[in-house]
Amino acid sequence: MGFHFGFIVALLCLGVVGSCHASMPAELYWKSVFPTTPMPKSLQDLLRPVNKNNFVKLKDDAVIDARTVYQLSNPSADIEAGFHNYELKSGSHLTSNASIFFFESDLHPGRLMKLPGFTKTQNRATFLPRAFADSMPFSSNKFSDILKLFSMDPKSAEARMMKQNIEDCETAAIEGEDKYCATSLESLIDLSVSRLGKKIQVLSTEVEKETKVEKFTIGKGVKNMGEKDLVCHKLKYPYAVFLCHSIDKTDVYKVPLIGSDGTKVKAIAVCHKDTSTWNPKHLAFQVLKVKPGSVPICHFLAKETIVWVPN
Repeated sequence: MGFHFGFIVALLCLGVVGSCHASMPAELYWKSVFPTTPMPKSLQDLLRPVNKNNFVKLKDDAVIDARTVYQLSNPSADIEAGFHNYELKSGSHLTSNASIFFFESDLHPGRLMKLPGFTKTQNRATFLPRAFADSMPFSSNKFSDILKLFSMDPKSAEARMMKQNIEDCETAAIEGEDKYCATSLESLIDLSVSRLGKKIQVLSTEVEKETKVEKFTIGKGVKNMGEKDLVCHKLKYPYAVFLCHSIDKTDVYKVPLIGSDGTKVKAIAVCHKDTSTWNPKHLAFQVLKVKPGSVPICHFLAKETIVWVPN
């Protein structure tokens, strides 16, 4: 992916976000909103001084990327006409892994889970300062401008991913869902506060170390964090963009996992307690062999996904 980087740097340094050497305003904004709460590592890792490394080359190699997770947890997902149709083929990575989806009753110590690629960081894009992010085109009707900005071939897989993600952000929320896309940390903070207030905490999956093992056992200390939450999935985009949504009757769990090699993971899972309006052909029903509305359906969240919950 090539960039019109001279243009981008000029914007950064000549007034859009101020001096290239100024302290990152996102950190100061966090402190102004949450003066007694340290920024969690999951968000600190997405901040860096503005330079060409803020923009990443997109890859379609994730086992389950953020768009996949959002679509899989979206009751209106059209899994036949939609994306990643290869995942539905017999013997594919997802359909052969029952641990992609599981029952709420499975969340107990000793339960074995098979989670391929679970500890791998799939998406390394970082935040842009809000002033600059807000100046960047981010809509379907300006997609040609976006392609020009990133010198991207309209027919490339990267362009298709970006267009799909923008369309997901623009699609109206389903019944019982509140949805918004944040293109900067500041807008992410504003969104969470508007939904949950300032007495909140950020949860994300924490991994002791990256490992290639696929088998994990649930340890002691599974904790239900309640159903008032805002889940934010990191999308595949040249810079950090999060699709945030909350769905009625969805519980969030902290789940300790221990890999077959001893690796410890503090995982986050969500359980959808009402699936009665979901597409009957939803992948979850295929994997678990149940019908819509019969039982709660759960899945783990990727490392790049963050969850805001009340304190």
